Amino acid sequence: MPTRPYPRHFSGPEELADFDFERDIGAPGHFPFTRGVQPDMYRGRPWTMRQYAGFATAAESNRRFRYLLARGVTGLSVAFDLPTQIGYDSDHPLAAGEVGRVGVAVDSIEDMATLFDAIPLERVSTSMTINATAIILLALYAAVAKRQGAALQMLSGTLQNDILKEYVARGTYIYPPRPSLRIATDVMAFCAREMPQWNPISISGYHIREAGATAVQEVAFTLAHAGVYVQAAIDTGLDVNTFGQRISFFFNAHNNFLEEIAKFRAARRMWARIMRDRFGATHPRAQQLRFHAQTAGSTLTAQQPDNNIVRVALQALAAVLGGTQSLHCNGRDEALALPSEDSATIALRTQQLLLHESGVANTVDPVAGAYTIETLTSRIERDATELLARIDAAGGALVAVETGSIQRQIQDAAYRAQQAVDAGEAVVVGVNRFVERDRAAVQGSSPKSQIPNPKTFHLDPEMERQQVERVRAVRAGRSQQDAREALARVAHAAQDGSNLVPPIIAAVEKHATLGEIADALRRVFGEYRER
Repeated sequence: MPTRPYPRHFSGPEELADFDFERDIGAPGHFPFTRGVQPDMYRGRPWTMRQYAGFATAAESNRRFRYLLARGVTGLSVAFDLPTQIGYDSDHPLAAGEVGRVGVAVDSIEDMATLFDAIPLERVSTSMTINATAIILLALYAAVAKRQGAALQMLSGTLQNDILKEYVARGTYIYPPRPSLRIATDVMAFCAREMPQWNPISISGYHIREAGATAVQEVAFTLAHAGVYVQAAIDTGLDVNTFGQRISFFFNAHNNFLEEIAKFRAARRMWARIMRDRFGATHPRAQQLRFHAQTAGSTLTAQQPDNNIVRVALQALAAVLGGTQSLHCNGRDEALALPSEDSATIALRTQQLLLHESGVANTVDPVAGAYTIETLTSRIERDATELLARIDAAGGALVAVETGSIQRQIQDAAYRAQQAVDAGEAVVVGVNRFVERDRAAVQGSSPKSQIPNPKTFHLDPEMERQQVERVRAVRAGRSQQDAREALARVAHAAQDGSNLVPPIIAAVEKHATLGEIADALRRVFGEYRER
C-alpha cells in the first residue's frame, strides 16, 4: 500500500527513515544521552530548584536568599550588579547609578561574608552568574568558605566563567579574548585540583538566545564556545576525562514548546559525540551535557504581566521534558522591575507544582519516540552541526568571536524576529494581539501604550551611598602595605603565566577589593574594545 503523503505540519515514520534507535536515542543514562544523563532521571534525583536573586547590598540579598531557602529552594543562584560584573568598585565614577541595580554589589571579602551570613557553604549548592570577574568572585567565595571552616573540597556549585559569550551577546567583558580565555582555564585548573565538586565553567547559550539567536544558533554557538574551552584546557595539560566531568551548560527555555524540548535533546546528543569523537573522552560523565535552564526573560511582557506566569510555566515544562538538571523560573513582574517576593514565590511554586503534582517527573523522557519530537531533534542536530562546520572552516569559534562573525549572525536573527512581531506575523499576546482595549479606553490611553502598574519591587535610594561608604571603610581599615604586596603578586602571576587563583585568594584575604584586583589585571592584559 502506498504511503499517504503527510502535510508539512504532520510528522510520520518516513521522516525517520534513517533513524537508528541505538545510535540516536539509546537508553536513558547511556550514550549518546539523548534521553537524559541519568538512567532514572527525576525519579532518583529531582532537578535543583534555583531562584536567581541578588540586589542592592549583600545584607539585603542575604535576606532574600534566606527567604527563598525557607520556601523550598534547593540551590542558590547569585546575580551581581553591573559594576561587579565589569570590575569596578562601588565608589568608582563609572559605577554611579548602577550600584545594586541588576544584582548585588560585591566589592570585598566583607561583602561576600555578609552575602552568605548564616548560610553554611558546605551544605548549599551555589551558582554564580559572573564572567569577566569570575576568578575574583570564586576567590572571594573560597576565602569566605575558609572563614566558615569549610573545606574547599566539599564546596559544590557552578561558576559561569564563560567569557566568549560576553563578546557575542552581553558585553560585560574587560580583557581581550585570549587573556580572558587564559583566566577561564586557570579557574578550571584550580578547581580540578582544589575544588573537585565545583563546576568551574557553565557555557551559556541562554544569553545568546536572549540576544536574538534562533534555537539552532543557540546550540551551535554554545557548543562552538565549549569546544574552545575544552581545547584550551587540554592544551594546559588537563585530562579531558577529569575536567570534562565538571563542565556544565546553561540554556534558555523559550516559547516554542516542542522545539525547545527537541533542542535540549539535540544538544545533549551532539555534545556526547563531540567529546568522544573530537576530544577522545571515554568516561561517560565527561561525555554528558549537564545543564541549567532558565525561562526566557526576553519573552516577558510589561503589558498584562500575569500572562508571564503562563509563559514561564510552559517554558519550565519544556525544560523538564528536555531533561534539565536545574531550573530557574522568572518572576511575572521582571519586565517592570526586579521580582518582588510574591513573584519569586509564584516562580518557585511553579517548579514545585511541576515536580509534585503534574506527574511528568514520574517517567524518564516521556516524549521519546514521538514523531515530531524525534524529527525536530534530528533537524536541530543536523542544522547546528552544519553551522558548527562553517565556523570551523572559517578558522574556529575564537576567530569568529574576534572578527564579529557570530555577533552579526545573532543580530540578523534578532532583526528578522522583531520584523515578524512588528508585522503581526508572530503573535505576542497582550502586545500585538488581544490587547485590553476596554481598560485602555476607560483609562484614556491607547491600547499599545497601556501598561498596568502592579505593585513592584523598589530599591532604597540610600543603598548606593551605604555601599560606597562600606567599600571605603574596608580600604581604610586594612594594612595598606599587605594589600599592595598582594596586588603586586597578582600582577606578577598574570605576567609569568602561573595560575592566578591562589594569589587572588591571598589578595582578597588581605582586603584588596574587586576593582583593585581587576585593575591589576587590566594593567597587564589591557582592555577589549569592540570592533
